[in-house]
Amino acid sequence: MGPVSPLSDRLDHYYQQVKAVILARQHPASGLLPASTAVTIHGDYTDAWVRDNVYSILAVWGLALAYRKEDESRGRTYELEQSVVKLMRGLLFAMMQQSHKVERFKDHQDPLDALHAKYDTATGANVVGDDEWGHLQIDATSVFLLMLAQMTASGLQIIFTLDEVSFIQNLVYYIGRAYRTPDYGIWERGNKLNHGKPELNASSVGMARAALETMDGLNLFGIRGGQSSVIHVLPDEISRARITLESLLPRESGSKEVDAAVLSVISYPAFAIENADLVDRTRQKIVDKLQGRYGCKRFLRDGHQTVIEDTTRLHYEPEELLQFGHIECEWPLFFTYLYLDALFRRDAEATLFYQERLAAIAIPNGDFALLPELYYVPEDAIAAERAEPHSQEREPNENVPLVWAQSLYLLGQMIAERFLTLADIDPLGRHRRVGQGRQSIVQIALVAENADLQQKLATYGIETQVPEQSEPVLIQPSGELSGVYAYIGYNDKLGLSGRPIRRLRSLSTSRVFRISGENVVFLPSFLDPQKFYIPLDYHFLVAQIRSELAYIHYHWNASGRPTMTLLLTHELFELGHRPIHQSPLLQLIQEMKSGTCGGVPVVLGPLYQLLLTAGTERIDDIGTYRFSDAQPRYIPRISSFLALVPQETAPLSVWQVFQLERETPEVLLQTLRQSANLYDTLKSWPAFSR
Repeated sequence: MGPVSPLSDRLDHYYQQVKAVILARQHPASGLLPASTAVTIHGDYTDAWVRDNVYSILAVWGLALAYRKEDESRGRTYELEQSVVKLMRGLLFAMMQQSHKVERFKDHQDPLDALHAKYDTATGANVVGDDEWGHLQIDATSVFLLMLAQMTASGLQIIFTLDEVSFIQNLVYYIGRAYRTPDYGIWERGNKLNHGKPELNASSVGMARAALETMDGLNLFGIRGGQSSVIHVLPDEISRARITLESLLPRESGSKEVDAAVLSVISYPAFAIENADLVDRTRQKIVDKLQGRYGCKRFLRDGHQTVIEDTTRLHYEPEELLQFGHIECEWPLFFTYLYLDALFRRDAEATLFYQERLAAIAIPNGDFALLPELYYVPEDAIAAERAEPHSQEREPNENVPLVWAQSLYLLGQMIAERFLTLADIDPLGRHRRVGQGRQSIVQIALVAENADLQQKLATYGIETQVPEQSEPVLIQPSGELSGVYAYIGYNDKLGLSGRPIRRLRSLSTSRVFRISGENVVFLPSFLDPQKFYIPLDYHFLVAQIRSELAYIHYHWNASGRPTMTLLLTHELFELGHRPIHQSPLLQLIQEMKSGTCGGVPVVLGPLYQLLLTAGTERIDDIGTYRFSDAQPRYIPRISSFLALVPQETAPLSVWQVFQLERETPEVLLQTLRQSANLYDTLKSWPAFSR
């Protein structure tokens, strides 16, 4: 063996730290890590928390990536990589024992059906009951999926079988409704008052969004996998998470106006926000409100592990939280997030600041410097700290190191010393999304229900196809796509079905699908037959189409262009005795021909032409599911309807009301059928019903 270079010396220094601080704690059988070896009045930390395990192994993964670049013959790259694989598979094994919970949770999002947040370190078994802990922590499941995707993209083989692929697909369904699912959050207590009530948390919604995006189209078998090991994600679940997240930030939740946990969402590892201004405002609020000399507070008036905390209670009244003001514990963990954030932003000044602060608060331990879980205000300094915040010396608690924090600290140091690049620990390139919005042209294919309507529309210069002319592309209602997804992820051995049957939104149906070798497009769900009462108000229908086009334009983030297929029927253009050229839908299509619709860039064309640039999704196996042979229709034929025109709607005079009240039922019925004034309808119907 040749001489050891200074570069190898530094890597060896990190190797010794990783071995002593992280891998020495890894259980040889399960591969799991305890959150800490400490057992204190605040709890038993020897269990394996899902979240802590994922974060704690990141330094091991990072060091393995650094060793890949070295010409080393000591087997350390393989050793470190397999330690990462063993931990991730340990978590997978523990969660797969609870596949029955995943199956139930998909339907109802009941907190008692949630995957457990922590497991026995030696066996992966449950350690507390379903109702004995705030298990519903969507961010924990999400960060596991997020880093599973990143590690797989880096070349690690973590998923071995199709049964495991099915389980991961169902975990995607598990977090798919994060945008509307209150949970207990990263601190496991839910509401700020610690009364055990879940709430919608930005840190959970943001991590779920990041996990869904990284999982979308990921082949869990890596470069050696086929289509059967690809994960499918519905883009509407990503967009809904985005909408919810952007509406929550810079808050964490209804009860927490600011929370340092959001750092993991606006920066590494999630990078869940593209809006650079929102990222900066959120970061600045955390720094202004929570940053201290020793780290950041978790949130304002957080009593956890302060010396005046009553450890026998979990519940506080709002007025009781005042006693914790200005003496909240400060967590070095959040300096590691801000350190990594500065590195990703290439902010040299901020990088140096957090580097120096971390070095100052780390506790020397032989050749290593260890980060404690938190720093607290000693009892004799509480009054002075309240009078002048940040003036008193704080003391570390006994939980040294917090492996989660130590792992992120080591990761940052390796980047700072250029053993790692930003792309190494973010191979999917999420950090490049910040400040980059993407909005696509929306393609629209017009399909007439029959040749008669096709010819009639042609007289107005509108080119359409009939379904027969779209062959070999099949046109199906959106409900058929719901049926397809109900099979994806099905696994009888694990007791798992696919996605629950739910209405799909426009992003999901605006793709061209290659299903079992056939090209299929799906009609938008907002005009499904079950919702036929909506198209009866054609002005509302037009407004709905405009709204959906704007939604698709703003949220589309896949390759190719979104492609909406509209099936036009005679009913959609009928306005009683009015000519077709007055149809609101016809006027909308004429507007589309100009290339924009309500400010959204659109392009009309036949399906065969739009296929060349459309966004696509491939699904090879749908089991025994078969599409219906019935021709898709939007609404059933109706014999009468209300022809309302908003521009012609105005209140009636006293004389007009008097005249209507004197009319016979036959005249009133004719008024109901023909009047374009809503007030005629409102006055005619009660008189007619008498």
